[in-house]
Amino acid sequence: MLDDLTSGSDSDYNKYWIDWFLSTKGNEYFCEVDEEYILDRFNLTGLNSEVQHYTQALDLITDSLEEELDDEMREAVEKSARHLYGLIHARFIITSRGLAKMLEKYKKAEFGRCPRVLCHNQPLLPVGLSDQPYTKSVKLYCPRCEDIYNPKSTRHSSIDGAYYGSTFPHMLFQVYPHLLPPKSNERYVPRIFGFKIHDIAKQHRWQDQQREEQQRRITAG
Repeated sequence: MLDDLTSGSDSDYNKYWIDWFLSTKGNEYFCEVDEEYILDRFNLTGLNSEVQHYTQALDLITDSLEEELDDEMREAVEKSARHLYGLIHARFIITSRGLAKMLEKYKKAEFGRCPRVLCHNQPLLPVGLSDQPYTKSVKLYCPRCEDIYNPKSTRHSSIDGAYYGSTFPHMLFQVYPHLLPPKSNERYVPRIFGFKIHDIAKQHRWQDQQREEQQRRITAG
């Protein structure tokens, strides 16, 4: 990611950080957090204790970083900015504005589709298994079968699940209940030569019982 950064001019990097971040490969699951939301410090309460170089990272995100940084410090601030944006993103996407933005991505199936055949290409939603950073990577939730899956791309599977949180997909359907798909009642039934395995096993037990009964009659006779 840093290589992508250095390939552009410093002025582009400093002026359009969020645009650059969102256009970077691997960040397709993120939506654009409104600048007004980021500038309202109430929304960022507590994050200063979770992010190194917090002030510079926030200035970088909001395109107001005027401080000259050497390469080593810039790399550190960039790393902090990505982490800070992820934490802000987790809070933003459970607001009405954030839910609406993520809904548009969901409608376009930008998070992928359920690999389960009987879910009929149901679009997925990102979800975190933990709200704590550095704990679990992001997973994809299917609202039809209510199961979770790993992202196909390694770029996506390395994203911290805390940048989406455990609440987001369920909050989305609380706000937009009419979009909740019907639960999948279809189940794959294993068969052997057209017969359900359960029925075959039942038939075998009956045959065994008949043989045992016949053997007892022969012995008794």
